[in-house]
Amino acid sequence: MSAGRQLGVGKMIGVALAAFGFAFTLVPLYRVACQKVFGVRLEQGPAQVRADVVSKQERWVTIEFDGGVNSKLPWHFKPEQATLRVQPGRQYEALYFASNDSDRAIVGNAVPSLAPARASGYFSKTECFCFTAQTLQAGESRDMPLRFIVNPDLPADVKIITLSYTFYKNDALTAALHSAKGDAGNAKADVARAAP
Repeated sequence: MSAGRQLGVGKMIGVALAAFGFAFTLVPLYRVACQKVFGVRLEQGPAQVRADVVSKQERWVTIEFDGGVNSKLPWHFKPEQATLRVQPGRQYEALYFASNDSDRAIVGNAVPSLAPARASGYFSKTECFCFTAQTLQAGESRDMPLRFIVNPDLPADVKIITLSYTFYKNDALTAALHSAKGDAGNAKADVARAAP
């Protein structure tokens, strides 16, 4: 093998290792971003929430659900149930309902908040519509699931946790969505005009 080929293979291996390292760091960076920017504590494994530990005392916590939209977003958004009684250490699911009342597709992002604030370190979402941007087509309605676990180490005096979501219009992604649809429509029109 020539020296030039060896150098090329070495560079390719270096690029592959760098790509692997970058991909490997994305998960911790995502966790840090969620915790610092949105105040969302992501589940990091069964050891943290101790879902398999059976408490000596039966303890129940009431979760109150709330939801709304920013005035710029023509959606209807609400929880499908107002409250849910949960036992710390077990996983639960709640549903929110969203509908796009406009005549165009819109992309939205949900921003969560928890009260009392000190409960946020003990409330772990394992699946949530708030993790990614949501697109609703014109007139579309959808159930949006949330799966969560309340950590058994939640302070004993916290008996009620209020989880609230506010959906905001994502102007950049909505504009990109309509731009892509416009480009596709223009391409179809060009093909139709060019047809004999």
